[in-house]
Amino acid sequence: MPTDKHTHKHLWFSDRLIAWFATAQRTLPWRGTTNPYKVWLSEIILQQTRVVQGLPYYERFLATFPTVQHLAKADEAQVLKLWQGLGYYSRAKNLHHTAQYITFELKGVFPTNYEGLVKLKGIGDYTASAIASFCYNEPCAVVDGNVYRVLSRVFGIETAINSTQGAKEFKELAVLLLDKQQAGLHNQALMEFGALQCVPQSPDCNGCVLRDKCWAFQHKKVEGLPVKEKKLTIKKRYFNYIVWLSADKKTQLQRREAKDIWQGLYEFPLIETTEVATATTIKQQLALTDEKALSLYNEQPIVHKLTHQHIYTHFWIVETETLGNAITVEELHEYPVSALTANFIASFWKMI
Repeated sequence: MPTDKHTHKHLWFSDRLIAWFATAQRTLPWRGTTNPYKVWLSEIILQQTRVVQGLPYYERFLATFPTVQHLAKADEAQVLKLWQGLGYYSRAKNLHHTAQYITFELKGVFPTNYEGLVKLKGIGDYTASAIASFCYNEPCAVVDGNVYRVLSRVFGIETAINSTQGAKEFKELAVLLLDKQQAGLHNQALMEFGALQCVPQSPDCNGCVLRDKCWAFQHKKVEGLPVKEKKLTIKKRYFNYIVWLSADKKTQLQRREAKDIWQGLYEFPLIETTEVATATTIKQQLALTDEKALSLYNEQPIVHKLTHQHIYTHFWIVETETLGNAITVEELHEYPVSALTANFIASFWKMI
């Protein structure tokens, strides 16, 4: 850890950011609170989600589960239903699991330091640092996407942010720059600066309070930073959802149990193929003898893009006289489903 004397020369960075934050910050419901439940909830929702999208979810969660105990006592399906549309559903499962752990194992009391927080499921270095600094002013430096961007540009760091060396280098710099006396305020100011001022594309450098100190601005490399290694390989998957529809308007849903995307959510019976399926393939798989029973709902596949995979989906309607293990079409809205399935249900509802 750097000494206070060593840190002191870097306080210009924190001072400018905090002064900027005083007038530029957004009014957000989780700002100004030191309630760890509220801070934790907001941070988990915003992990892979923009503020404008996450805000209504945060408000709905707090209205439904005003305390960690309320969340702990909820049914997982209820939590997933409330989360529906946010994606990365493991966040919701970890949220629920950790709420139960805090409520039943820790007697409803959140850990009050980084060391205790980082041990909780779904809470990594960033979230633990955020809660510890915002709620308890513990001198923990946060490093998220916004922080990577600001630090790489201002200090001219060209190490890839998604490399082991990059993670170490940026964390060390963030620690060095931290104003330990007001860690929570410093962290919030730095994150907000990245979100509002030092944005990914075409930032307003002329109106920036760090412009005279910014390496990237001086070297005309703003758009090129931060550097990210291209490691991603996108897997293509072909989903064929079988939408059974009986004469009395009933259908079937099943729960995804495997450790895969959307685990714990509901979906129509699924046939996954290695390429776009034909009607003949589907008929053979279902052993259908009635040619007219099967119809394709969407000619063009619906492409659902996730970080590591693209899912090409067709919905096949299969009409039948009777159907066992069925639910009414009206009941479809009660089950937690993926955004892809929810969009289909919304349009399918109008059709029948």
